[in-house]
Amino acid sequence: MAKERAVKVLIDGATSDLTFSYLAPESVDVSPGQRVRVPLRNRSALGTVTEIEWVETDGLKYRLKPILGTVSDDAFLTPGLMKLAEWIATFYLAPIETVIRTMLPKPSRGEEEKRKKEKVVELLATVDDALLDTFGARQKRHREALRILAERGVTSLQELTSDLGIPRTALKVLEERGLIRLADRIVTRDPLDSVDYVESAPLVLNEEQAAVLEQIKASTARLESGEKVRPILLHGVTGSGKTEVYLQAIQLAVEAGKGAIVLVPEIALTPQTADRFKQRFAKIKDRVAILHSNLSEGERHDEWRKVLDQKARIVIGARSAIFSPIENLGLIVVDEEHENSYKQDTVPRYQARDIAVVRGHLEGCPVLLGSATPSLESWNNVREGKYELATMRLRIDDRKLPLIRIIDMRNEGRKSQSGPTILSTKLRLAMEQRLAKGEQTILFLNRRGFARNILCPECGYVANCRHCSTTLTLHRKEDRLICHICGFSQLPPRQCPECSGRSIVNAGYGTERVEEILRQVFTEATIRRVDTDSMRKKNELRDTLNAFRARKIDILLGTQMIAKGLDFPNVTLVGVLNADVGLHIPDIRSGERTFQLLTQVAGRAGRGELEGEVVVQTYTPHHPSIQFARHHDFEGFAEYELALRQRFLHPPFAHLALITARSIHQERAEFSLKTLHARLKRRLPEGVTLTEPLPSPLVKSHDQWRFQIVLKSPGARLLARHIRETLKDLTFPEDVVVTVDIDPYSMG
Repeated sequence: MAKERAVKVLIDGATSDLTFSYLAPESVDVSPGQRVRVPLRNRSALGTVTEIEWVETDGLKYRLKPILGTVSDDAFLTPGLMKLAEWIATFYLAPIETVIRTMLPKPSRGEEEKRKKEKVVELLATVDDALLDTFGARQKRHREALRILAERGVTSLQELTSDLGIPRTALKVLEERGLIRLADRIVTRDPLDSVDYVESAPLVLNEEQAAVLEQIKASTARLESGEKVRPILLHGVTGSGKTEVYLQAIQLAVEAGKGAIVLVPEIALTPQTADRFKQRFAKIKDRVAILHSNLSEGERHDEWRKVLDQKARIVIGARSAIFSPIENLGLIVVDEEHENSYKQDTVPRYQARDIAVVRGHLEGCPVLLGSATPSLESWNNVREGKYELATMRLRIDDRKLPLIRIIDMRNEGRKSQSGPTILSTKLRLAMEQRLAKGEQTILFLNRRGFARNILCPECGYVANCRHCSTTLTLHRKEDRLICHICGFSQLPPRQCPECSGRSIVNAGYGTERVEEILRQVFTEATIRRVDTDSMRKKNELRDTLNAFRARKIDILLGTQMIAKGLDFPNVTLVGVLNADVGLHIPDIRSGERTFQLLTQVAGRAGRGELEGEVVVQTYTPHHPSIQFARHHDFEGFAEYELALRQRFLHPPFAHLALITARSIHQERAEFSLKTLHARLKRRLPEGVTLTEPLPSPLVKSHDQWRFQIVLKSPGARLLARHIRETLKDLTFPEDVVVTVDIDPYSMG
């Protein structure tokens, strides 16, 4: 029987995962992960090859159509990434086409890979006196152009004409004589091209660091001998030198001819981490690639291309960097592995830390998860023997952990005659002392804007967003009330819209108001604010952090953008202005997040030769999260919190699935969810529990009403299977959107 080579192609943009088979001519090189053009219903479509197969063509009722061509000579997705895409689609109940689209940068998804090009001039002849003598006395520029090209080689047309002053007419003559050729050259945009890096030598490791590095080496050796290994959770206190361990472990992987991925949770951390890696590996140009959402599409694509072409062997970036097409992975590092920002909030709703563990398993690669405050999921995996534990309990050079002072703001409020106190007396005096000594201060407040909301004390009116069930935040600089959910804004009213009263007041405070107060109190200090409102220009965040490191800024005020991972040796004081933000909300992780944030913020103090101090302002000073953070006691907090979670079967002792129905019509969203709830309840597997349909905590967002149910089970796959089977034959009104989030990090 005759057999022909065929490919299975996953079609782009399908609402369901449409896969069709096409013939692949022998003249076309094609492999899984490659992008191809195919015929589909009298038009051409784009898709991704998922599989190569040989089909028997004899007796086929319909002959397979051949592919129309390939988008690129390269397979954009490695075999390991193709397996990972299938795993994500199954576990997180996401269309595999959506998963693959997430893995690829936008410029590579079209009919032709979009790459920036420039015109260059290439010399085709040997430049000698005999050639130069063929030009007349009036053709000096022609001779000069030839000499420049002989000296420089291929040169951009822009540089020749604009910078070096060679006329286009002269180049045209040279081209007509066949001496030069104009061609297109691909331009690679480097997000850090303005920085010259001097190679830095590895530091001498202390005893704890060396022990962790040996543990990583042992894990690698076991993998190479064919054994299965467990991910390593590195629990190292702030300032213990985790980054140096990462650097030296990656150096070993690179020397062995392998690649590495380093995930960092915040864009704020990427420039600093990238700088350290670029310095360590400065000898080899383009060795390190940077991938995060603050890059332009072109920069992001070019960095991704460096990885695909195997020029860059080390990738640093936020969560999507886990999809970098590195072959022969030698190490995956997830720094600050506890961070919520590793959880994607749109389809596919993956958790990058967990995806790192899965990719390491699929590709036989060690995985190192690092944090001073590990997630309770990872810590419980250590307790159950699923992860190895590595510990670093001491700061480098025997530096002390900062002293943490708790200020009860209820007492400060009793002293004040002018409303809520923003700076306690102790914090203000401590800041004055630091300024007098030439030392630096970081102030942390995880709330943007000038005032949390505005209200009328006469009738109780509060300015709410007309599109979301939340209050509007006053931003003084823009003189606007802004919704932090949907972005809606309006002018603040000068009198109450309800009762026409003129005594409207600002309630609560954010970073903008604190900045105003700081400038009034510390008139001689240089103060900068870091939040998403103030850091809008490209590279502004990087430049601000560099200025702070260079001691050009005395006080740095910011949101969680400055709370983690950053290393400033001259910072000796950290102030947490309101530790209660995020603590008293209906979320099972609120206490854990507060403990982690306080510990991480405190870790910014005392990282140099000088001892550090932390002042935490709170209205609930005896809360366990605050007290455990005060004593730097992660293990005590973990045991306390895990005991509570186990009692109520909350994660990590169970998996959750959050199902939300949303629509611009409140009744349709609610009815659709109730219908789904009835179907889920009808054949509920043993061990799975299901809540009643309820309004979401944020019941209205972007003009859409939202209702939700939560399923709980010891096994995530059991949840996913039951939901998938239930949704398979169920349809909803066109304006109703139903989403499923496996292992959600926010219940809102």
